[in-house]
Amino acid sequence: MNIILIGFRGTGKTAVGRILAQRLGKKFIDADEYLEQKKGRTIKDIFAGGGEKLFREIESKIIAELCLLDNKIIATGGGAILREENVRRLKKNGIIILLETDVDTIYKRICGDKQTLQRRPNLTNRGEYQEIEYLLECRKPLYDKTADFILNTTNISINDAANKIITFIRNHVMDLKK
Repeated sequence: MNIILIGFRGTGKTAVGRILAQRLGKKFIDADEYLEQKKGRTIKDIFAGGGEKLFREIESKIIAELCLLDNKIIATGGGAILREENVRRLKKNGIIILLETDVDTIYKRICGDKQTLQRRPNLTNRGEYQEIEYLLECRKPLYDKTADFILNTTNISINDAANKIITFIRNHVMDLKK
């Protein structure tokens, strides 16, 4: 069984995922980084060349591929839950952990991460802050419906987030020693 981290960008999926992998002795895979490596282009370049529709098709293929793996920590892209087929695949062999954070914190984290700004496209014609508000409002019901466990990372460290996830999984889901 995989541990799948979902949530909007800037909620800590990659940072927490790396800590989880280290502590649990599992391999960590960032789905967006994996996609970029396989395609040899950034997500921003894929959007520029074919729009969101093309990107979501590629993303779905990557998720299907990653879901064939077992015993991994996988961080998905923020919009992976937009396609029902992705959610179905992720749930088939994974426990889904939603990391969520307030809009102000997401905005600060994204603005403080030059790599995210360079690699990720704007998805609307709104300003960055307004886009975050809008997309979170649209995606929140899907995130909540998909998640097996919801963890707010606004005021906790990545180590504390990892500890809470490990505790949840040990108490409710599976033996992590496998």
